[in-house]
Amino acid sequence: SCLFGAIRSSRARRGRYAPWLAVRSAAPRASLYVASASHHFAALVHAFGCLYLLQAKNTMSKQPSEIHNQRIAEMTFASVYPHYVTKVEKKGKTKEELFQVIEWLTGFDEAKLQELIERKVTFKTFFEEARLHPNAHLIKGVICGYRVEELENELTRKTRYLDKLIDELARGKKMESILRK
Repeated sequence: SCLFGAIRSSRARRGRYAPWLAVRSAAPRASLYVASASHHFAALVHAFGCLYLLQAKNTMSKQPSEIHNQRIAEMTFASVYPHYVTKVEKKGKTKEELFQVIEWLTGFDEAKLQELIERKVTFKTFFEEARLHPNAHLIKGVICGYRVEELENELTRKTRYLDKLIDELARGKKMESILRK
């Protein structure tokens, strides 16, 4: 939101009046100092314009581009899986807990997961073969800058579901909570 500052100038600090109105926006590098009374109206319009734009920006749903969605679809699960393992092990969790989370979401057991990794399937194929858990829609929150429940592309949403669950596991959330019990 935009903030209106007090009268600012070196003269004002020394007790002399100087008609400076400081209008500072919360956006970086957006400061405006108005030097005279005739420009105050313009400053107010600018300030409320910033406020309106910031409010509008916060109400819009952030969606990934089609190129982003396509890159996710073409990415192989085998290329990402080692990063999942590293992430959870670095935080003191085990591969078995990771398997449990993946199995809950997709229905894949360890043998099927290994087969998919060896086949180097894409995320598109991975989620086409998966039976998504009926409670997967309960996965909510922000991951990679996107609100999971608002993603329009189904494949991207499913991939972010998986990312969100693994992130929750790595952060030490209780397994009952991760598995939406």
